[in-house]
Amino acid sequence: MRDRVTEYAQAVVGGKVPCGELHMLACKRHLDDLRRADTDDFPYVWDPGAAADVVDYAETMTIVEGFEKRPVRLMGSQVFDIGCTFGWKNRNGYRRFRRRYKSVSRQQGKSFENGILGTYIAAFSGYRYGKLFTAATKKRQAKIVWEEMKKFIEGDPDLSEWFEVKEYKSEITALNTNCVIKALSKEEGLDDGFRPLFASLDELHQMKDNSIYQALYRGTRNLDETLVSMITTRGKEVDSFAYEMDTFACNILRGGVTAEDFFVDIYALDDGDDPFDESVWVKSNPLSATTEKGLEQLRTDAATAKAMGGSELRDFLTKCMNVWVTKTEDTFVAPEDWKGAKTTLTLDDFRGERCWIGVDLSSGGDLTTYSIEFDDDEGGAYAYSHSFMPRGRMSEHIQTDVAPYDVWEQQGLITVIGGETDFRIDYKAVVRHLADVVEEYGLKVQAVGYDPHNAEAFTEDLEVLGAPLIKVVQSAKNLNDATVDVQLLVKSGKYSMDKRNELMSWSFLNAQLVRNSFDEVKVDKKPGKTRRIDPVDACIDAHYARLVQRDSEVVDADVELRRYMELMNW
Repeated sequence: MRDRVTEYAQAVVGGKVPCGELHMLACKRHLDDLRRADTDDFPYVWDPGAAADVVDYAETMTIVEGFEKRPVRLMGSQVFDIGCTFGWKNRNGYRRFRRRYKSVSRQQGKSFENGILGTYIAAFSGYRYGKLFTAATKKRQAKIVWEEMKKFIEGDPDLSEWFEVKEYKSEITALNTNCVIKALSKEEGLDDGFRPLFASLDELHQMKDNSIYQALYRGTRNLDETLVSMITTRGKEVDSFAYEMDTFACNILRGGVTAEDFFVDIYALDDGDDPFDESVWVKSNPLSATTEKGLEQLRTDAATAKAMGGSELRDFLTKCMNVWVTKTEDTFVAPEDWKGAKTTLTLDDFRGERCWIGVDLSSGGDLTTYSIEFDDDEGGAYAYSHSFMPRGRMSEHIQTDVAPYDVWEQQGLITVIGGETDFRIDYKAVVRHLADVVEEYGLKVQAVGYDPHNAEAFTEDLEVLGAPLIKVVQSAKNLNDATVDVQLLVKSGKYSMDKRNELMSWSFLNAQLVRNSFDEVKVDKKPGKTRRIDPVDACIDAHYARLVQRDSEVVDADVELRRYMELMNW
């Protein structure tokens, strides 16, 4: 059987298909996954037949919009995105990918693709009485994908036998499975209680927050198979759910974080590309930049944007080139650099070693983290972190943070304290956990750096560690040296951590630098209030304690040298 998905991925990675870095990484991810498929570390298998089934289904459909009907003929990139979504399975035979994120310029067939996926799942996935939704902030936007499905059905006599369309209810029913496809919108009161077999979320950049995503995604947890398919063009607002999801998706492709259930593909210009250079347009316009008609429209849009500037230029960059116009963050660590920090080293490798500890206290019910830093023989550092959260806040934070805290709890990366009615951190439990780790591994604690915020009574508990306590004032002036040093250690490949600690990786990739008027820096959250960086703060506090102690040892040595010189009359 011909494997068109893998053939295309090989052509892209082999440099035979012009594209941007992110799309190339999506194809490389597929090829890398093939090499490790069906192993204990990667329990997924590639089923080219399942991929071919949905691709063949798509190419039996008819496009009715326009002066004449014409059959669907997928581009290579569409074959890859559609086929890859359906071809990967877990060992139980269900689809691997439960979430899908595709970002590409306007008029590149995003809604068209989701229309194919929705009708296929409704009638031909084998699931009966399922609920499928097309969702957006406004009903008009929510109906775009729904109407793509309607056009496919009504324009094809064979397909129409399988479906009943009720325009007045914005519903489509698959007659053989009784699955129902419905258009929903935020303005109509889209809320919890949905259990979508498939959900299409259109134009994320128009969504003010993640409430639509969460309302639909929360309902999928007990389903063996589901697909929440997000499609969007990038926008102008970085303080948004869309930017948060886009950043997460980029980090998946670049290897900064792992999300095996999440298919990602992004078509966009690369940093440094000239948006007025026609040769790069195919990176963000894989369909229209390959036809003369599409190129002519792009040339017209580019000429207008260049001549007028202002909002026309911003619209051209976002809608036609698929780039974020406003990029205000100063990245703390790059995903490609952080990938180099991941090692197989664990705490077991540092038994009996000296270490420095950093503690970041939350305000009430957020994340609290401690970090332990060890030195190595080459002037580098190994960092370990562990986090805590009250049980009463975990469900809330899973929803608001787009973060799998429940999975991280199962993996031992976070300790959830108390019961469902506990909403504040028990700091004594944090100290007990830390003290137990120190004792179990025989660690020689040199100093403890702590954030003085919320730490009045906490410092007395920390004295059990038997090491100097160093107050770490959370200002750019005070934290600059430690922050920059950690950043440079990561960049130079001298900062390492346990590659299994996804919570720590997520935190480091969430962090950005903020500067004061003297150009001194500290870390802060990226735009969006729910991007937790507590493990980063704790790691920097530990490194701060290490630097302060080192500097004090240098000062003490200088004093002793001067006293010796005076004694010898030198």
